Amino acid sequence: MTTLTVVAKIVAKNDSIESVKSEMLKLIDPTRNEDGCIEYNLHQDNENPAVFIFYETWKSSACLESHMNTDHFKSFVTAVGNVVEEIVLHKMTRIE
Repeated sequence: MTTLTVVAKIVAKNDSIESVKSEMLKLIDPTRNEDGCIEYNLHQDNENPAVFIFYETWKSSACLESHMNTDHFKSFVTAVGNVVEEIVLHKMTRIE
């Protein structure tokens, strides 16, 4: 079975860094308990605290799609919709 790796980059507006961080932290426990979630880790850039990276591993793309339809993920999207500069999602397959 091929797993799916996701690297999600979220850039908060400078005046909203702590509120965006707080919303992202709320995602961690419920997401880690989802079927199909292998790894779900949040990182913050050391030089630019507005930049956050989620590094995720899912059993399949269907599991990721299921995650994106959960209430906690939808709540996150609503909460940060106006306070982020950028969200970039990279879906990747490990090749080695």
